[in-house]
Amino acid sequence: TQHSVKQLQELGIQPDVLVLRTEHELSANLLSKVALFCNVAQDAVIQSIDVPTIYEVPLVLQRQKMDEVILRKVGLEVGPTPEMKPWHQFLQRKVDATETVRIGLVGKYVELQDAYKSIDESLLQAAIYNDRKLDLHLFHSEKLNDGNAAELLKDMDGILIAPGFGLRGIEGKFAALKYARENDVPCLGICLGMQCMVIEFARNVMGLAEANSTEMEPNTPYKVIDLMEEQKNVTNMGGSMRLGAYDCILKKGSKAYEAYGQTHIQERHRHRFEFNSEYRDKFEAAGMMCVGENPESNLVEVVEIPALKWFVGVQFHPEYNSTVVNPNPLFVSFIKAAVENKK
Repeated sequence: TQHSVKQLQELGIQPDVLVLRTEHELSANLLSKVALFCNVAQDAVIQSIDVPTIYEVPLVLQRQKMDEVILRKVGLEVGPTPEMKPWHQFLQRKVDATETVRIGLVGKYVELQDAYKSIDESLLQAAIYNDRKLDLHLFHSEKLNDGNAAELLKDMDGILIAPGFGLRGIEGKFAALKYARENDVPCLGICLGMQCMVIEFARNVMGLAEANSTEMEPNTPYKVIDLMEEQKNVTNMGGSMRLGAYDCILKKGSKAYEAYGQTHIQERHRHRFEFNSEYRDKFEAAGMMCVGENPESNLVEVVEIPALKWFVGVQFHPEYNSTVVNPNPLFVSFIKAAVENKK
């Protein structure tokens, strides 16, 4: 620690607070030594000791008055210590949960530990708010097909089709969706996952065998997922993307509306291709309803199949704003449906 602080000082940086990662409790003697040799106030040497869950870390830091140290450093008033009641309640529910809910996440980056981190945490939070422990199973979409999907996914209470880009592993997502749809397993599709829902439904329910996204197959005869006209002239990939928060109006009576409890929501986007509204009437006639749309562009944001228990696809990323004290309602609703499905 002394060596790394010395290197910082050589760059002209003097730390105000040191947070020491440790597996074991550090002695007062060691902490005061670090303060002395690193020229940091005694109360500004904080230990971040290993805890069972990352969600305990803020409480560990608060117990050592790190919040007060920082407030004083930046010249702000140190008021009464926050109770952090909702945070404590969340952790208590996590401890009290004994039953599990088994969720299968289907994606092509499952071998990368943190590829779906925000989705994993959103599912964990939603499970805890349903008083369940999350039992998450990752399925590599390149290894799934119509022949093995039923066997691999049969024990799942709910299935999530993950976002992503490109063609690789896409057929496995279709196989998982077909299994979920035909066996009425609660299913959530996010971004590309939602687009896959649309394509699978077009192929296997509407009889449009060659339906596709122009991202995967530019010459498909049935462009159920396509670029908007104004995007087609933009060659820079980043420039043609719909990024950031957009409004969405939900249809009353839909599963999405029931989840959010309101018609007007805002969620964050990160994609280029869209549901092709030219096919909207055909999809709705076949049983897949468009229940959420952007009020300005009328682009479809949410699709669902009302005849099933819970089968919802969203063009946005609900995982981007799910937190400990405010879990995203869509995840909470999805997990609730999975819990009821298990029963």
